[in-house]
Amino acid sequence: MTVDPPVPSLEYAFEVVADLGPLEDHGMTRAGHRRIIPVVGGSIRGAFTGKILRGGADWQTVRPDGSIEIDGRYSARADDGSLLYIRARGVRSGDPAVLEALLGGADVDPAAYYFRAALTLESADHPEFESSVYVASYVREANRVRYVAYRVS
Repeated sequence: MTVDPPVPSLEYAFEVVADLGPLEDHGMTRAGHRRIIPVVGGSIRGAFTGKILRGGADWQTVRPDGSIEIDGRYSARADDGSLLYIRARGVRSGDPAVLEALLGGADVDPAAYYFRAALTLESADHPEFESSVYVASYVREANRVRYVAYRVS
C-alpha cells in the first residue's frame, strides 16, 4: 500500500522587528558583491517574546541581477532571560527599480518584491524550536526589517 506524505501547512509562530545599522558595502569579493548590515536591536513577539540583541548582522551577497542572498544571524533574549539564536537564509528579489528603491530607503509595498527565508532556531531553554522547520515572510523598511515566522506542520 502506497501512502502519500502529509501536506504541510503553516502555523503562526512569532513576529520579529529587527532594527538595522548602516549598510557596510564590502564591494566585489571572491564570493560576489558582499554587503553586511548590522542588527542593532529590535523585538520578538509570539511563541518567544523578548528583545533582539545588538551584535548580529545580515551577511548579504548581491547577485548580478540585483537580487540578494540573505544570511542573517542574531540572538534574542526572552523576558525570562532565556536565549534564542536565529539564522535566516533566504532571497530578496524583484524588479531592479523596486530593489533600488528599497536600497535607497523608500517605502515600497511588500507585494512589489519577493522577500522570504528559511529559519533555523537554537535554544537550550526552548528545545521545541529545534525540532521544527520555520519559514518567514519579510517587509523591508528604511532602518529595519519586519517578518512573520511560521512553523511548517
